[in-house]
Amino acid sequence: MSASQKTPVLSAAPKAALPSLDEPFLPPIEKPRSLMLRLIYSMSRRQFGKVMTPLKVFVARMPLAFGQFVGKIAQLDKKLTLPRETVMLIREQVARINVCLFCIDIGRAFTIKASMNQAKFDALEHYASSPLFTDSERAALDYVTELTRDKKIDPATFARLRSLWSERQICEIVWLVASEHVYNITNIGLNIHSDLLCDIVKARKSA
Repeated sequence: MSASQKTPVLSAAPKAALPSLDEPFLPPIEKPRSLMLRLIYSMSRRQFGKVMTPLKVFVARMPLAFGQFVGKIAQLDKKLTLPRETVMLIREQVARINVCLFCIDIGRAFTIKASMNQAKFDALEHYASSPLFTDSERAALDYVTELTRDKKIDPATFARLRSLWSERQICEIVWLVASEHVYNITNIGLNIHSDLLCDIVKARKSA
């Protein structure tokens, strides 16, 4: 083969830059074109003091119905018969196990805003031994922890739960675990971290 007939050497395609672990995997959309999204951004600023990162990273890229679905989860929580503090303890425990930093932060922000017992939430990691928790709360958190961590439930764990909570409340606990995973996995999958909402809520309450 002559020099002019040699097979050309193909250069390797440039590698895409890896996203920073400190930033979302997709860049936040700061100025959406949609009028509805601009309204949602404005509502977030009024409620939280900033536009939440999941709105700018996930909701802004999806059809509006997806954002409405995520918002519907919070609306459905209002129909639960469980004590509000129990609802938040369960959501915080699921978020802690899944290590969703955004969800842990916003959950605590809601509890601060509602003037819930912060010592209790601080002790959540030690709920099994802390005197701040009731037997019914421990049974619920045992169930929630096992379901989130192991994706299965020991019959003894369920039996203890059933002895302390009604069938309706048990189904509500399952709903909380399942729906919290929607929040958690969405944020983890896009590398969305804490928005420091707790600090904003504390500053507003002390102002």
